[in-house]
Amino acid sequence: MISKPNQTSSVEAVLNYVTQRRERPYMYTFEPPDGQPSSNIGLDPWTCSIENGRPDVHSFSLEETGFALLHERSAVKDFYDPDQVNRVYYPEAERLLMAATGALRAVVFDHTLRKHVCGAVDRRHTYRQPVQLVHVDYSDQSGPRRVRNLYLDHENSALRSRVQIVNLWRSMRNSLRDAPLAVCDARSVAASDFVRADLVYPTGPSEVFLFAHNPSHRWYFFPEMDAAEVLIFKCYDSMQNGCTRFTPHTSFVDPAMPSESSPRESIELRVLLIYP
Repeated sequence: MISKPNQTSSVEAVLNYVTQRRERPYMYTFEPPDGQPSSNIGLDPWTCSIENGRPDVHSFSLEETGFALLHERSAVKDFYDPDQVNRVYYPEAERLLMAATGALRAVVFDHTLRKHVCGAVDRRHTYRQPVQLVHVDYSDQSGPRRVRNLYLDHENSALRSRVQIVNLWRSMRNSLRDAPLAVCDARSVAASDFVRADLVYPTGPSEVFLFAHNPSHRWYFFPEMDAAEVLIFKCYDSMQNGCTRFTPHTSFVDPAMPSESSPRESIELRVLLIYP
């Protein structure tokens, strides 16, 4: 049982949705061409109730709600050491996810370190910043493309299996208070809430999902996450019926956060899961 004492039942916090316009939203990951804005994404901030998920932690699952909290201490001593992350953390995560999901195979294909620096612009700093925008990293178009790219040199049979791309998120600090992560119960998201957008890389655009506000969205977070906990959530699922496929998520500012709280430091892995 994962529990933390003396925690509020919910917080009221601002979550940034996207305004819906006629033009397709985009954001450059690098310096855009001359005269081109780096992004045309319009924010639509809403104050939302974000529930403490700890009392109901066992009611969440990757299949139904699109996320789950697991307890798994890592043997990694320094997550800023890329050798330790690749040599120790990747295999740990793959074993954990196969055991937790029943996947036949798990393949970590990238990771991101985030270190919150107040006032820093994301992708303009040494470490990535927390993303305060409701989103999913892949879509029903870019998800399959990513799977195909990962398996160009592998057996074609894997592409005919059920596959998922999941995010495995961990705080590198205990009692995380700064820029916590909120996840949305995927069952509360309507098809009309999804907004297709482009994340533009030097090699070309990759489609992501942003989201329009819907008062039916049910948001959760796990207060004061420590380094022995991991939050897993879906970025893409090839199964189209009978399960959730995408989990909206975002960081947010907890209005009750003490001013002396340590800045968030987190690591997230993106993992391909292949099922029998």
